[in-house]
Amino acid sequence: MTIDLTVITLDKGAHNDREDGVCLLEAVAWFAGEPHDDAPRCVSPVLGAFGRGLNDVLPDDQRQSLVPLIPSLVGTRSDGLDERRSYMALDWLIRTYTPAWLDLAGLTVEASALRDLRRIVDLAAAQAAGPVVRVGYDKAAAARDTARAATRDAARDAARDAARDAARAAARDAAGAAAGTAAGAAAWDAAGAAAWDAAGAAAWAAAGAAAWGALKPTVDQLQRSAIELYSALIQPPEVDR
Repeated sequence: MTIDLTVITLDKGAHNDREDGVCLLEAVAWFAGEPHDDAPRCVSPVLGAFGRGLNDVLPDDQRQSLVPLIPSLVGTRSDGLDERRSYMALDWLIRTYTPAWLDLAGLTVEASALRDLRRIVDLAAAQAAGPVVRVGYDKAAAARDTARAATRDAARDAARDAARDAARAAARDAAGAAAGTAAGAAAWDAAGAAAWDAAGAAAWAAAGAAAWGALKPTVDQLQRSAIELYSALIQPPEVDR
């Protein structure tokens, strides 16, 4: 039995069997004729990591935009493109995701500095980005600490939910999927971890001065951007250094 993509509806989370529903990666396993699983053997580990996280944070209507990608995910394992994919995810975390939260926290200079970085395509670019990312983190952490002193736990909860819903963990998991190699681990240590921390701190600082309604446009923007990134990761362009 093969899956009918014209009637499939993707659901959040993993499922015990297909009668209960399917997430993106379970649908890929079905399409490829594999046993029911959210880690199909035919899919790149980077695409699997990003796809599982992205599927679960998207609202129901947005999640369905992933359905057309199902056929193209089949056969991506061991295609030699995972290092490139991981760097693309790291680049998005550093130059798209984190600046969006820095802007919202009023740290526009630091946000611009991250956007102006050279594209993260290799270890050298990640190492060069590191000091700039850490400056952004220092400023965001200071803003967070100021906001923390003046706000309630509700702001912390709003920041946590906003950062999660904007696909932060999906990008981290995809960027870290190459960390089994020396270069991948070094790239994450050089800039990725600091970008992760900076985005979280900036989201907290922004939440300290704003209600969830003010955070939601940034979440929506980043979700759309994450979907575009995921589509690009399937067949990443040649690296232009």
